[in-house]
Amino acid sequence: MKTHFCIPVSQQLPDALGGRYVLYSVYLDGFLFCRVRYSQLHRWNEQLRRVFGNSLPPFPPKYYLAMTTSMADERRDQLEQYLQNLPMDPNVLRSDVFIDFVKQLQLSTFNITTKNTSLDIFLPDGKSIKIKILTSDTAERVLEVASQKIVLCQELLCYFGLFLIRFHKEGKLSVVKKMADFELPYVILQSSQVENCKVGLRKWYMDPSLDSMLMDCKAAVDLIYLQAIQDIEKEWAKPTQAQREKLTALQKEDNQTKFLELSREVQHYGCLQLDPCTCDYPEPGCLAVVSVGNNEISCRITLPDDQTQDVIFQMNRVKCWQVTFLGTLLDMDGPQRTLNQNLELRFQYSEDSHWQWFVIYTKQAFLLSSCLKKMISEKMVKLAAENPEMIEVPEEGKSKRNHIQQSQWKNYSNFLPRKSKISIKVAENDCVFGTIKEEDL
Repeated sequence: MKTHFCIPVSQQLPDALGGRYVLYSVYLDGFLFCRVRYSQLHRWNEQLRRVFGNSLPPFPPKYYLAMTTSMADERRDQLEQYLQNLPMDPNVLRSDVFIDFVKQLQLSTFNITTKNTSLDIFLPDGKSIKIKILTSDTAERVLEVASQKIVLCQELLCYFGLFLIRFHKEGKLSVVKKMADFELPYVILQSSQVENCKVGLRKWYMDPSLDSMLMDCKAAVDLIYLQAIQDIEKEWAKPTQAQREKLTALQKEDNQTKFLELSREVQHYGCLQLDPCTCDYPEPGCLAVVSVGNNEISCRITLPDDQTQDVIFQMNRVKCWQVTFLGTLLDMDGPQRTLNQNLELRFQYSEDSHWQWFVIYTKQAFLLSSCLKKMISEKMVKLAAENPEMIEVPEEGKSKRNHIQQSQWKNYSNFLPRKSKISIKVAENDCVFGTIKEEDL
């Protein structure tokens, strides 16, 4: 499935020789990932093709005559599609050609040099561990270093991930985004304009039954036990009064195994809860609390008369979804690093033999999309295990995973990145005009 890359804006800038070039602002999950020129991406594509041949997605061609505004917009859309589709091949995603290039782009965009440093990794109980890294270390590498610090079994790293987490004064927390393996956590912290953010280590699977895969590793059990306690305290997981009393007694006994067994019976255990948002059901503007996990999207909706309604959408009845930008980009004269406008995620759902669209308006739309992709990926792996005769399809980002015939999931797992038309408000000098020629790029 596609990666959440987008290029919502490009800028025309003067070069040292008096010419002009176009600088593309590439965002990942709603945050500025890098700024890059077409010529850089073109050289990178040629390097990738020498390694992977024609298996790569199409790259937009050079223009040797002046580009019109429509041609420039078409190129930007084509570059966006290229970046979204390129990481779908796990061999490309994990190659040195891919990793080295995107690492350098991140460092150069934010004027950060490679050097030794330390980084605090926050655990689910609020405590942190300090690890020594390079500023150029990827999230995958940082996770490896952190796992060695807490003696987490290396073969279980695929069940955990690094997240950008925002801590609020009232003790609440928000999961801002899941860091991609090729992102640089140090750079993300230095560049993010979201206040009070930390790098957190959390489990990264949406199927609670996968807890069973971790029970032979003490460090892994400690982590999911602490996260279970945190989720209950933050009211992301919602035990009944009887369950809460039993869980409290087991916590006092420090009986982690029994605590986790009972937790898996708790409503919304293992789910990720979004910040309060709005939706269009049963009418536009209704407040909603959305939890995602355990193969479902659960919404507690506040109706106009202040009554609440619980609505659950099963993932096996979701056909596709798309993330759409709303509003405008602001303050483009400054260091625009996040998409300040609201986002929406809409998904098509089958109900009473009819397909309907359900819309959630949330700044965490990309995170929600990542969770939906994760649930589909886990379902595919489970079905492959149950049907070993089926052709195997690798899990996103992994080179050796169970595979399923993609035709079965063509409608189910289709990801639509955004609508073709986006309203973006930028300064006049940020637009691409027809006076720019290829040799200027």
